[in-house]
Amino acid sequence: MKTVALRLTIVLLLALIALCLAWELRLAPLRPGGSWAVLKALPLLVPLPGLLRGKRYTAQWALMYVLPWFCEGVVRAWSDTGLAQLLAALEAGLVVGFQICAIAFVRAGRQTAA
Repeated sequence: MKTVALRLTIVLLLALIALCLAWELRLAPLRPGGSWAVLKALPLLVPLPGLLRGKRYTAQWALMYVLPWFCEGVVRAWSDTGLAQLLAALEAGLVVGFQICAIAFVRAGRQTAA
């Protein structure tokens, strides 16, 4: 269970990074041709090395770290229209999935440590 949850956590984080890049560079950028909003994907790289090493502490703080992306997804899903609205909902969904898997990974680590 622990390794499955960790792998899903990593996959969802990579999917969130890919979504942010594709969204702001190609699919529905704020400005035609891309925008500086693509830089929002860079901070998502911060927890990646720790998660790749299987660090439980990284998963714990990453749970709070991804909340701004959830907030952006909810706000833009509410206020945008068209493809941007769909991408925003997907962003929020990826964050929720990331959090569920990260919680499962942290809990599984606690059970093996006890």
